[in-house]
Amino acid sequence: MTERSEKLYGLDHLRAAAILLVLMYHYRAFKHPGWIDSFGRFGWTGVDLFFVLSGFLISGQLFKEIQDKNRISLKTFYIKRFFRIIPAYLFTLFLYFAFPFFREREALSALWKFVTFTQNYGLDVISRGTFSHAWSLCIEEQFYLILPLFLLILIPSKLFKHLVFLIAAIIGFSIVFRVMAWNEFVAEIDIASPDFWKLWYMKIYYPTHTRLDGLAIGVLIGYLIQYSSVFKKWVEAHGNKLFFLGIMMLGVSFWVCDEQASKTASIFGFTLVAVSYGFILMAAVSPSSFLYRTKPYVTGQLASLSYGVYLSHKGIIHMVQEGLTYLKFETSDNMSLLLCLFACILGGLFYRFVIEKPFSIVKYIILKGKDS
Repeated sequence: MTERSEKLYGLDHLRAAAILLVLMYHYRAFKHPGWIDSFGRFGWTGVDLFFVLSGFLISGQLFKEIQDKNRISLKTFYIKRFFRIIPAYLFTLFLYFAFPFFREREALSALWKFVTFTQNYGLDVISRGTFSHAWSLCIEEQFYLILPLFLLILIPSKLFKHLVFLIAAIIGFSIVFRVMAWNEFVAEIDIASPDFWKLWYMKIYYPTHTRLDGLAIGVLIGYLIQYSSVFKKWVEAHGNKLFFLGIMMLGVSFWVCDEQASKTASIFGFTLVAVSYGFILMAAVSPSSFLYRTKPYVTGQLASLSYGVYLSHKGIIHMVQEGLTYLKFETSDNMSLLLCLFACILGGLFYRFVIEKPFSIVKYIILKGKDS
């Protein structure tokens, strides 16, 4: 879901991990082997890892431009974001709205909500759960729209030098918003009730203002690495220690979030997960870590396919299982799982070479013409 930073191979490992986490989590909604329930139950954190990656990479590009030129080219930034995100997204919308057999469930949210990237607000996942995973893309698009404008406002002011405190305040506001949402909407409802889950997702899990932790942590790391030589040297010198600290914190986060919709998890879980992945991300960009130095082919390829796989995987899994059912094959065994994952990879390759690559060339031509 995010663009690749040059030679930061460690980030490819994290991207690959994020998409695998998401796949395992969403596969539980289909017929599946029993072990998926155990291994996939924390897969929802894959989205949080994507948020941390996006916050770091996008802010890092902007901070570097600010440091080099003391300005941000909004036109260049939005052109890059448009051609990276929109063509593949619109193609996926076309599949969902034009071909009902692609839908993993019956009912879709209104088209205008998808087009305006506001589907994550008021999303009733119980009755309109088709392509519900676009909620995270909505948050990222809102982030891409607002972050450069926010930084442009801060550049001339002294507040830019205190961005660390602003980011901490944003994380604090997200926690406060979750406390308010919990107390107002779900505190008095039995967790076994469908109304609890409908409101929990709608008021706590999906809204942008309650899910800023991951993006904020990514931006914080990007800012400190760009503007604090002490912090950057510390990260560069302690890569493996940061990784193991992140893993230990992630274990604590999973313990806190063992019941994902408990009060403690709902209020503090997202922050703990984001901070944990933040430490792991710092390890991934540290030359002293094994993540940075390891350059395997598999994770790099999977990372390059992650956006297309993320967009299409639910529809593809649905179609494969429907086909297997029609042919009277088993759909809940490991072989079916492997077949579905293979089909998702094929879908990612289609997106990569038929949609993303050609539009990347168009983007390059436009930007080259703009600079000439």
